[in-house]
Amino acid sequence: MTRFWVASISKEHAMRGVNGNFIQVCHGKKAPLKRMSKGDLILVYSSKIALDGNEKYQKFTAIGEVIDDEIYPFQMSENFIPFRRNIRFYACEECSIIPLIAELDFIENKKMWGYPFRYGFFEINKKDYNLIASKMITNEK
Repeated sequence: MTRFWVASISKEHAMRGVNGNFIQVCHGKKAPLKRMSKGDLILVYSSKIALDGNEKYQKFTAIGEVIDDEIYPFQMSENFIPFRRNIRFYACEECSIIPLIAELDFIENKKMWGYPFRYGFFEINKKDYNLIASKMITNEK
């Protein structure tokens, strides 16, 4: 059964993942990645441009599908070896979250709408996924 996920990642880091066909969440932790299965679908939300920056972005920046069951370490530096999963990202257009807030079930408190993204990685229902995906997916995959 397909499950639907949101990863909260800066736009800068999201684009690294899109270009490399991988997802890395929650500062490289393995446990969140283990929750996904081949065929699951994932949205990437970027609250800001850069991890260390303050410039707000507030858009869904990528959408894709988990293509296998492999979780693997990747040595980024001598002291940082995060875990990754392979993703097939779809051609898409970025989508602001602002006009969707009122319709999204996973945002329970519409005034504090950013709260769910603090978890860094979480599951959403198919209805919410389809709404966001309908605003992002182009004709190409």
